[in-house]
Amino acid sequence: MKTTNIETSLIAYARVAGLAYVLIILIGIFSVSYIDTSLVVPGNDAATVNNLLANELRFRLCVLSEIIMFVLVILLSLALYVILKHVDKNLALLALLWRFGEAIIGGVVAVLSGIIPLLLLSREYAFQAEQLQSLIGLFLAVRSAGLDIVLIFVGVGGTLFCYLFFKSRLIPRILAAWGMVTYLSMFILAAVSILVPGIPESTKMIFYAPGGLFEIMIGLWLLSKGINVKQLDAQT
Repeated sequence: MKTTNIETSLIAYARVAGLAYVLIILIGIFSVSYIDTSLVVPGNDAATVNNLLANELRFRLCVLSEIIMFVLVILLSLALYVILKHVDKNLALLALLWRFGEAIIGGVVAVLSGIIPLLLLSREYAFQAEQLQSLIGLFLAVRSAGLDIVLIFVGVGGTLFCYLFFKSRLIPRILAAWGMVTYLSMFILAAVSILVPGIPESTKMIFYAPGGLFEIMIGLWLLSKGINVKQLDAQT
């Protein structure tokens, strides 16, 4: 780890990870604000379908943005693995696999909850109007339920990456510790949501908001400060 080229490469990967962190959060906010708060009407499938028909391009943009978001998750995970494999290769690989699982499941959920409703709306099928509305409502409900499964993978993978950051001191330990706490809280809330459905969205946001803020902060830190590669030199 004494080669300047290696240090330069790791700093570049840190910048990539920082940019990915920030973009993932911004896209997530865009998607939630454009779908959950303006198009989907909880408990009213007919109103939701009418909103989708009136704002089809907006809905398509949201579906595309979610797919891009999970592509960025893969990029982020790979960049973190390259950086942190020098700390503990096995744990870094395990974290990488968990975050890849997040991207795969998230991408499938995006297809089920986005592409299929669009197909149902764009073609004529042998469904009554109420049946079609209920079917589209079901696929959109998959999006919310799928989020809990995705957060299980986010929670485990994110905690492992932050633990490696904490252990290596590549970033401030307080920032890494904050990450471990927020990712663990995501994991716990997702598990509880699966076991006890019907938790109010406002309650979930109390747990999600610190995690989103953390990802913005670590993203900006990696973009502006990078990592302390001298700590890797000391360990190796």
